[in-house]
Amino acid sequence: MQPRDLSTLSAYTPGKGVAEVAREVGIDPAALITLSSNENPHGPSPAATEEIETAATEVHRYPKQSHVELTEALAQKWDVLPKQIWLSPGADGAIDYLSRAFLNPGETVAVPEPGFSYYDMSTQYHHGSLTTYELTKGEDFTQDPDAIRSQIDESRILHITSPHNPSGSEMPHNDLKRLLSTVDNKTLVAVDEAYGEYSHQPSAINLVTDHTNIAVLRTFSKAYGLAGLRIGYAVVPEEWADAYEKINTPFAANEVACRAAREALADTAHLEQSVETARWAREYYRDELPVPVWPSGGNFVLCDVGDGTAIAEAALNEGIIIRDTTSFGLPGCVRLSCGTREESRKAVAVLSDILDSTSPMQQVSGSSSA
Repeated sequence: MQPRDLSTLSAYTPGKGVAEVAREVGIDPAALITLSSNENPHGPSPAATEEIETAATEVHRYPKQSHVELTEALAQKWDVLPKQIWLSPGADGAIDYLSRAFLNPGETVAVPEPGFSYYDMSTQYHHGSLTTYELTKGEDFTQDPDAIRSQIDESRILHITSPHNPSGSEMPHNDLKRLLSTVDNKTLVAVDEAYGEYSHQPSAINLVTDHTNIAVLRTFSKAYGLAGLRIGYAVVPEEWADAYEKINTPFAANEVACRAAREALADTAHLEQSVETARWAREYYRDELPVPVWPSGGNFVLCDVGDGTAIAEAALNEGIIIRDTTSFGLPGCVRLSCGTREESRKAVAVLSDILDSTSPMQQVSGSSSA
């Protein structure tokens, strides 16, 4: 017996972890600087860590009350009803929930290229049909509503990522409103704001009240430092919020994750520190690296280095883990996460030495404004 034909699916390619890299290159894990997976270098809130320890003795219980408490806290934060909050195992879990709720077999889902591969994977898991719209180096990965609409027909789901991974580009709030005004009301516009805390743009959540065809995805993996607990959520319109009860995986948002997220949400000082560090680092990278670096609204930047694989491997040998973006279809680039100030300065020094020693012929700029 064999599973169904999975030949059209591509596996998600994660950034390398510390233990894996340490074994590969024979470096003490403590000496490595990990800037490949857009994680929070400050870790979780101390209050969240304390709650994780407390929750450990109660994991034999289903997360009923903790689920309710986190849902209510998020509803209060965003001024929506609790039923409009769909908790999920990471933002990718929310992507699956939207596919379950909206996608009939054969219906089309539009996704950005390059982009987060799980949009594609979830679509195909749920027997949908994929179409893509391009965000190009030559246009600085600009997310223009008219350009997007010109590349796609009416789709059941249209995925927008702002800030966009891996480029960091954003769709301005007014442009998102314009996009919503041009798509058919049967098209769900799913706005992925996994990096929204780092952005200066208003959240698209404030558009949910006036539109029935938008959902906004958020996560605790990035700015809140809870990537290992896999907790995220979607904010959806009141009109169809009750669908969650029928498509939710039972107790998918686990007890420890819900309780830690609740405490992380309340610790605004830790969040502000994390956001401020990332905003400093992304500008430091742009100012100091000797290659084009695109503006970013996230906790990472995309750098045009000519040969992403070679530069990432050279950095790895110096103890700096960065992301070769070949898997995104950008072999000439690397993505560099924002570290602490010390880590970011060290990364710039190491990468600058590597890039300065690389032949200029190998460094091909994709955009004069990058």
